[in-house]
Amino acid sequence: MHQIVVNDITIDVVRKDIKNLHLAVYPPSGRVRIAAPLKVDDEAVRLFAISKLSWIKKNQAKYINQERQSERKFISGESHYFKGQRYILNVVSHTGYPGVRIRNKKYIDLQVKKGYTAMQRENVMTNWYRKSLKEQIPALIEKWQKVIGVEGVQWEVKKMKTKWGTCNREAKRIWLNLELAKKPERCLEYIIVHEIVHILERNHTERFVAIMDKTMPQWREYKKELNQFPLAHEVWSY
Repeated sequence: MHQIVVNDITIDVVRKDIKNLHLAVYPPSGRVRIAAPLKVDDEAVRLFAISKLSWIKKNQAKYINQERQSERKFISGESHYFKGQRYILNVVSHTGYPGVRIRNKKYIDLQVKKGYTAMQRENVMTNWYRKSLKEQIPALIEKWQKVIGVEGVQWEVKKMKTKWGTCNREAKRIWLNLELAKKPERCLEYIIVHEIVHILERNHTERFVAIMDKTMPQWREYKKELNQFPLAHEVWSY
């Protein structure tokens, strides 16, 4: 991968065995990436980027202006999200096994031993998010692979910094971002559908969009909703 600069915008260029140019802008800082066929030279990529400048700037502005949470310290009074709902964190001294529970549809009680560090409190919360997300996923995979017509979809959950999900077509395996535990289930479903459809169609082609439209007509609304939620505080890198 190398970079070109167009109108003061740095663009990552990746060459692949593909037929068409593909443009993407990634959160949180609006990084621009163009995937180009092997035989397409930099000048052609540059002209393509120039033709898409207004789209690039629009999407960069969307990410740059998107609300972000301040760094979480996992102390009482902080706001935390779960399944799209905002809760107030309440740290409770607890002599037993650490855990998390929802109380009164308003609070997340984080039960930990006195003296736990911020990192230890975060680990308890992360494990709870991971367990909750893994409980949601199997039924949704089963539902949507039948609708889409793909069998034997495998899945994993992991922390990802630039994508909500990824797909390995050959292995029929998808990875889902742990942050989806904080989003509404309809947004999780959208990402699951998106990645399963990639098993049928690698790129965001007209065929891909047509399958998405047929499978989940409201997918654009869910995508917009997902991208409007506050981004987690992260030390982002690529």
